Amino acid sequence: MADGLILGIETSCDETAVAVVRQGREILSSVVASQIPIHSPYGGVVPELASREHLRNILPVVREALEQARVGYEDLAAIAVTAGPGLAGALLVGISFAKSLAFALERPLIAVNHLEGHIHAVLLEEARRQAADQEVLPKGPLPERQVLALVVSGGHTHLYLAEARRRNGGEPVWSYRNVGRTVDDAAGEAFDKVAKLLGLGYPGGPWIDALAPHGNPEAVPFSFAQIKAKAHRKGEPGALNPATTTYFSYSGIKTAVLRYTHVHEMEASIEARRAALAAMPNAKPADALPLCDRRTLDLIASFQRSVVDDLRRKTFRAAEQFGADRVLVSGGVAANRELRVRFTAEAAERNLPIAFPSLTLSTDNAAMIAAAAWPKFVAGECAPEGLTAEPSLALGASAR
Repeated sequence: MADGLILGIETSCDETAVAVVRQGREILSSVVASQIPIHSPYGGVVPELASREHLRNILPVVREALEQARVGYEDLAAIAVTAGPGLAGALLVGISFAKSLAFALERPLIAVNHLEGHIHAVLLEEARRQAADQEVLPKGPLPERQVLALVVSGGHTHLYLAEARRRNGGEPVWSYRNVGRTVDDAAGEAFDKVAKLLGLGYPGGPWIDALAPHGNPEAVPFSFAQIKAKAHRKGEPGALNPATTTYFSYSGIKTAVLRYTHVHEMEASIEARRAALAAMPNAKPADALPLCDRRTLDLIASFQRSVVDDLRRKTFRAAEQFGADRVLVSGGVAANRELRVRFTAEAAERNLPIAFPSLTLSTDNAAMIAAAAWPKFVAGECAPEGLTAEPSLALGASAR
């Protein structure tokens, strides 16, 4: 236990993930059992199927993670698990297993917010790079003042101000303030829905990302209306201050894509493409390229450019508003190539440091859960005995 090994478990959606991480910054193993083939025919995650697959996968994935890390149960210092947000049934599988394992091993149980995990995916890799340079495990990275973190995925589009303070010169203790969110569809959800609408595969993000470079991103002019968020009563839980909050909305652009396909009578070609891809075993985005005409490719490219630019504009506007020292971008959509290019260019123009996780740590994984659990473990922040799934679990305080 002296090595500070934490076993992380992540089952918030459709990935059964387990990892062993030392002191929050050295990944000894990271195993993910994907459910994409199971949910692909439906064009989205089916909650009941996800829960059943987690039940089937959890023990084999735990065993594989321990084997890859070359450690045993007795070597673990703590068990960390995602408590929310996510699908209730899926979360309960991971939580129930983690609670049982922690009880049997007499180890602390650490509850982690999935969104905080995504932020720590970036911090984890920063620490790994420091370790590679110094050939030692350094203390966790500490920002000069505060970080603006964009968490953008299939279920979330949030902006957080993240601040860290060291306790007695030890591990940084992080606090978060929510300063941005979506009022309807998350960005990743829009990618999935547009891909499905156009007869492409699931999850939609990688398909859109792969096909967009073949189209003209200026061909279809999409616009985003000014968002007027629903007013909250003062003191209502989860309420955000409209004066200090950035709002995102991606249901409108999805509807605009649908309207475009109707106006240009693209339905027949979409159904033909859908049928052709369904007939291919293990179809990939490259298989869809010959099935897409110029109008379709231009539509895909224009959709991606519009979403990426909306995320870019609002993120950097918020960074300027709050005087952030740097920007972190995490979550599944952070793997999008155009997003990385355009965000990096904007950051360079502003002389503002920016960081992304590696592609493998952009999507759901358990290494980020174990990394986020480490400062909590050091601070003695253990989960209560009554820990249960919180599908709508919020992260941090709301903007003031």
